[in-house]
Amino acid sequence: MVGADVARTRDDDADVIVVGAGPAGASAAHYLAAAGRSVLLLEKATFPRDKVCGDGLTPRAVSELVRMGVPMRPEDGWMRNKGLRVVGGGHTIHLPWPEIDRYPSYGLAKARMGLDQTLAYHARTTGAKLMEGVNVTGPVVDDRTGRIVGVTARQVDARGRRIEGADAEIELRAPVVVAADGVSARLATAMGIAKRDDRPMGVAVRTYFRTPRHDDEWMESHLELWEGEPRRSALLPGYGWIFPLGDGTANVGLGSVSSTARATQLDYRALLAAWMRNAPAEWEFTPENQIGPVRGAALPMSFNRKPIYQRGLLLVGDAGGMVSPFNGEGIAYALQAGRIAADVISQALVRGTAAERERTLATYATRMADDVGGYFQLGRQFVRLIERPEVMRICTTYGLPRKHLMNFVLKLLSDSYDTRGGDISDRVITALTKIVPAA
Repeated sequence: MVGADVARTRDDDADVIVVGAGPAGASAAHYLAAAGRSVLLLEKATFPRDKVCGDGLTPRAVSELVRMGVPMRPEDGWMRNKGLRVVGGGHTIHLPWPEIDRYPSYGLAKARMGLDQTLAYHARTTGAKLMEGVNVTGPVVDDRTGRIVGVTARQVDARGRRIEGADAEIELRAPVVVAADGVSARLATAMGIAKRDDRPMGVAVRTYFRTPRHDDEWMESHLELWEGEPRRSALLPGYGWIFPLGDGTANVGLGSVSSTARATQLDYRALLAAWMRNAPAEWEFTPENQIGPVRGAALPMSFNRKPIYQRGLLLVGDAGGMVSPFNGEGIAYALQAGRIAADVISQALVRGTAAERERTLATYATRMADDVGGYFQLGRQFVRLIERPEVMRICTTYGLPRKHLMNFVLKLLSDSYDTRGGDISDRVITALTKIVPAA
């Protein structure tokens, strides 16, 4: 509400509350603390904790980590890779990460069990107050303005259970709240920000294997996922992956996508099990080498929850549906959203009037749309195409042998193209993202 006061009062516990200490929340907290803001970073789990993810980081994500100043030493579990090995249609090709000005020419892999803890502790080192085992139960809303002015929360143990003897509920206040609470987006939902059913939704499952392939310098993508026996059943929109982690293990999983939010009826765990049974014996993807269960998660794509700013609440990462429809990548956009949200908030809190502060906060949505809205919208059209089995079959059979075409596809799918020149493929992708309306 324009005119509502967002300035900090003596009753506030911080300048900003960030709910969720995944990549998006940790990024926002880091940049806010670096700007001299008092930040509470609330995480319901206790580190280390796991999240379902492919554990692969594109050059775009790496560039965000470099910007944050996160150390990425191999001895700390950061596995560098050269690019993508693509398998499909009877072909195997190697696609190095593009050499462009805005991103490094390498990717990384690191298990989320360690990645999220590293980023959250990095934010804490910068100056954010990290509070683990704090489960946010809802927003605190000002009756007069309708703005969020804090959150209610309760202390929980490592399993998410209420701690006996602890206060049933606590209240924490701040003039601005950042929702980084993941795909569930409970805070946004409580504030009346609904999910959009016209945006793509992905599903991914993954597990870990001990394997000789753990030190492979290439991330691997399998473009053909069959509902049943290969080439005698339906070809599914999605891909399988093998992401080596360099520690004796690899993250192995698969994902599929729908152009709308409707749930698919596929048994993804059975599909992954069938793929593993058909894997070459030398990969050693066997039950005795499997580490942990197969776990799955939804992937909310293309800003599937809007508005991403409303009444003092900014949505970042999965809470705002910031996963790429092209490849299921979410970490890069989560880190970016946290950075932009922090900059907008820092600028807003020094404005002289409530109206000025509100106008500044509202620029968050515009800045995100300007940067990735067109790309996400292009991804929506891409998903509609690959949902058609005949299109997927043509692409894998006839597209993969064409190296120049596949280099173009890699730039497009990984969002690793040069927006300020580059070669013809960079210019084409840039033009396409500007032609389509922002998502």
